[in-house]
Order: sequence, then structure tokens, then C-alpha cells
Amino acid sequence: MAIREILQIGHPILAQRAEEVEEAQIQSPEVQGWIDDMIDTMRAANGAGIAANQMGIAKRLFVLEIADNPRYPYKPKVPLTIAINPTIHFLSAETFVSNEGCLSVPQMRGNVERHVEIAVTYYDRNGQLHEEEVRGYSACTWQHEYDHLDGILFPHRVQDAQSFCSWAVFAEFQQSAYAEHVKSLVAKWGA
Repeated sequence: MAIREILQIGHPILAQRAEEVEEAQIQSPEVQGWIDDMIDTMRAANGAGIAANQMGIAKRLFVLEIADNPRYPYKPKVPLTIAINPTIHFLSAETFVSNEGCLSVPQMRGNVERHVEIAVTYYDRNGQLHEEEVRGYSACTWQHEYDHLDGILFPHRVQDAQSFCSWAVFAEFQQSAYAEHVKSLVAKWGA
């Protein structure tokens, strides 16, 4: 287990579509080691998730976890989830505005339109297939990490460049109102 360097926006690995992990390799020491390093790296950086390609591994794999995260005090909790070869399907056309940051885009945030109801499939680290529905604000975290696997970072999805700001400006001028926005989503959708 190790904390790895997180690649920054503009790195060519972040701009390409990641390759599937062969199912027979999921429980291999190599893949299990990647997963452990991703968890360590995400936690050390106070991230809500991290994709393998953010650490230079061009494979369709990400981890999510939201507990008591100082970067995201308004986010609903998400247990540690390892998603290998995930898929996402939108369950409705309903969207919401998500103000996002990213470990690969340091000190920047911006508004992104995200779907509020998604169906996800993925393999866990034991090779078990999961099929779930994710609603509310938690759906945003899934979509953000999934985008990484297709070479998309949140600035590529920002439609209004005026929404870009630094983390410090967000914390001082926008976080309180945004936390209320998230609270209303959680109240409606339960997550």
C-alpha cells in the first residue's frame, strides 16, 4: 500500500479512455495493489473518490468514499466502494447543478450539470457483480469518477465559465448556499 502521485489536468493519460480490467485479473496481486494504493491516495488527499488513471493506471477502475471529509462537509456519506469496469445509465432526464472540484484540477471548482438518477453496474474487488440505483447528490460523485474513465475532467463539462472559482473563494462566498442546495437534494432523494 502506498500513496501515489496524482496526475494533473493536461496529462495525456487523463485525456484517454481507460481500458477494461480483465475479470480474471480482478483478484490478482497487481489489481488488488492498485486498489489499496487508490484508497490510500484518495484518503491522504481528502478526496471523495479517485480513478485509476489519476494515478497513471489507464484501467476502468475507481474508488469512492465519503465519511467525515473536511473538503466536502456537505456531501452525504458513501461507504467505501470499489468500482471495476463500471457502467452508468441515466434513469431520468432530471438534472441538478453540481459545484465540483477534482484532485487532478487543484484549487479550482466549477458548476456541472449532473443527472439525479442513475443505474450503475460494476464489479467489486472480489469480482462480485453489483447492480444498483443511485439517486440524489451521490449520483454526482459516481458520474464525476466515471467521467475520468472516459478521459473527461469536470472543466470539460462546465457550461458557464463564470462558475469557475478557487477553493478559497468557494469556501468564503459560495459554500454555505451550496450546502443548502445539497441539503435540499438529500432531503428529496435520501442521498
